[in-house]
Amino acid sequence: MTDKPRFRDHPASYVLRLFGEVRPGEAGTVLLLTLDVFLILTAYYLLKVAREPLILLGGGAEVKSYASVGQTILLVVVSSAYGWLAARASRMSLITIVTLFFLSNLAIFWLLGASGVSIGVAFFLWVGIFNIVTIAQFWSFAADTYTEEQGKRLFPIVGIGSSVGAVGGAWLASPIVARGSPTTLMVVAGVILVAALGVTYLVHQREVPARKGEQRGGVDEPVAPGNAFALVLRDRYLLVFAVLAIALNFVTKTGDYVLDRMLVHEAPAHAHALGVTQTEFIAQFKAHYFQFINTIGVVMQLFLVSRIIKYAGLRATLVLIPLASIGGYGTAFVMPLVSVLFIGRVVESSLDYSLSNTAQQTLWLPTSREAKYKGKQVIDAFCRRGGDALSAGVVFFGMRAALSTRGFLAINVGVTIVWVVVAYVIGKMWSRRVSAPSAQADAPVRVPRREVRGEAELPRGALEDAEEVPVEQL
Repeated sequence: MTDKPRFRDHPASYVLRLFGEVRPGEAGTVLLLTLDVFLILTAYYLLKVAREPLILLGGGAEVKSYASVGQTILLVVVSSAYGWLAARASRMSLITIVTLFFLSNLAIFWLLGASGVSIGVAFFLWVGIFNIVTIAQFWSFAADTYTEEQGKRLFPIVGIGSSVGAVGGAWLASPIVARGSPTTLMVVAGVILVAALGVTYLVHQREVPARKGEQRGGVDEPVAPGNAFALVLRDRYLLVFAVLAIALNFVTKTGDYVLDRMLVHEAPAHAHALGVTQTEFIAQFKAHYFQFINTIGVVMQLFLVSRIIKYAGLRATLVLIPLASIGGYGTAFVMPLVSVLFIGRVVESSLDYSLSNTAQQTLWLPTSREAKYKGKQVIDAFCRRGGDALSAGVVFFGMRAALSTRGFLAINVGVTIVWVVVAYVIGKMWSRRVSAPSAQADAPVRVPRREVRGEAELPRGALEDAEEVPVEQL
């Protein structure tokens, strides 16, 4: 069997090579994973559109920014609880428990919202936690499903589902809001999440039997016990990754704040001119804003991401993204116009949701299962929201110091320069890990046999046919 599929023998793999390097036999799983993340992102964007009018009209852009501090505090508890559960539940049980927990929360919010209870701040906090935990969990599952070599080739294709799902959620939200209310979006999102859980189960059933003979660290076993935060602190690679996440989210959150402040200020006049309520205007504006971002993002994910990573390399890709952000915020600093800032945010977010997301998920491939499930929750949840909280602090003191839009943009340019440096450093560390995996203490073992207390352990059922294995080969 050759690496390059022929259309007659593997039509799905052949077509998918338009978007990435797919080999014979890989199309089924990669398509299911793509569908899975598509459904998760569609549900998230429905909820993201629902939260905007609830939080902005319930407290304003400042309250929305300050709420990130609350999310960061809550995520200390959430990350610790997730790590505790991951060390006790099998992979599929973990995903099922977490998904059903969020579905039950969503049902409560729907009941409260439909009853007229003010849920703006609470729902905003919940959506932020839901977003990070479920999406990080999906990518942990994907990284646990593929080897390092497969993930580098196939993650750009899986990422297509993420980009298309974001577009689908934003486009679907607009007509639903026009005919219903933010609570209606919650119901639709809940149904989609149930479907996503079903797809995850299909991937699990498809891959676990194929992996039984490989002993890949027990793909359906709980991960090793231990504190998730301590895991990140003692691993330099994960620690640099954490700094990268903080810098990235600080920059994007501050950019969001400036745009939101302008939107709230102008909403009354625009809503009056259009003959709609402020809630409808803000929801429609956000839906259209996300449509621009995600449409560009999905085009990039389809035709550019895999090629950029393949030919430029992951290290160059990681640096390219913050350089684009410097260009956008630097231009807006020179010309502080709403149109200029809008274009800069669209470009930055499009890169973030396509190229940046795929590059960051690839960074997780040469790590242990413990890092993929527990460390990833700390970095993708706590550290990212930590960046949001730092941005909220800048907003808090900036408001009291009457900081102008240009002042916030100047701060963003400075932090983005730090982002460039950190991206370069982790790119070098990633290169060393993948080029010398045997030197990494936490690299997953992908051999049929492994050492247990100094002895060779063979897969179950293979003892009868086992031959002696020289120590040098173990």
